[in-house]
Amino acid sequence: MAAAERRFDYRDPGRGRALTFSEFEQRLQAGLAAPLPGAPAQARMSPRPRFGWRPGRAPRGARQAGVLLLLYPLENAPHLVLTVRDSRLPLHPGQVSLPGGAIEPDESADEAALREAREEIGVEPALVGIAGSLSPLHVPVSGYVLHPRVGLARSRPELRASGREVARVLEVALDRLLDPGTVELERRSRPGRGVDVPYFAIEGEKIWGATAMVLAEFMWIIGSPPRRTSSLTLVGPPQRWP
Repeated sequence: MAAAERRFDYRDPGRGRALTFSEFEQRLQAGLAAPLPGAPAQARMSPRPRFGWRPGRAPRGARQAGVLLLLYPLENAPHLVLTVRDSRLPLHPGQVSLPGGAIEPDESADEAALREAREEIGVEPALVGIAGSLSPLHVPVSGYVLHPRVGLARSRPELRASGREVARVLEVALDRLLDPGTVELERRSRPGRGVDVPYFAIEGEKIWGATAMVLAEFMWIIGSPPRRTSSLTLVGPPQRWP
C-alpha cells in the first residue's frame, strides 16, 4: 500500500474502520465548517467548579490571545504540538499549553498564533495553513480570551523549544490523545473547597485547564469527544491547587 494510503488507528465512528490521513483532513475540515459545539464540549475537560468561567462569555475589556493547534502527518498519522511552559514564567509556570500569546494591536488572531508558534517552537508561518477556528475561551486566572486556530502542515516541521518560555516540546499522536485511558481525574484543594480536575495523562505530563478544554472541543468536532467528568474515577489523594 502506498504511503499516502497507509492507515492509522483512529477509526471513523460511523464506519468502524481506520482512516487515511487525507480522510482525517476531510473530517476535520467538515467539523470546522459546521456550527461549533462551544461550551458543552469545553466543559468535558473543565475543572469543577471552574471559578470565574461563564461559558461563552468574557468580561468587557478582557485581553485577547491567539493560540495554535498545529497538526501534521508523521508516518502518515496525525500529530499535534504542545509545549511545557518554563517554570520561571509568572503565569501558568510548568503547565502544558498550546503555542500562543497576546494579539498585538496590528495583527489578527491567525497572525498572532503563527507568530507565537515561530517564537516559541520555531515553526515557520509559511509552512502552516490555517484550517479554521475553535470557540473562544475565557481564562479567568490570566484574564485572557483564547482564540484557538487549527493549523495544518503538510509534513513534520522542525521544532525547537525557545528556552526562554518553553522548557519542552511535546509531539502527541492523535491516537494517543483519543485513547479514553489517557483521561483521568484528581481532586485539588484550594481555600474553602475542593476542585475536581480532569486531565489528559500524556508523556508524563498532566494536560488540564484551558488547554484540555480547547482539545476537548477539537476532539468533539472530529467525532471522538472525551469521556464525561461524571464517568471518571478520582485518581490518588487530593493535590494542592494548581
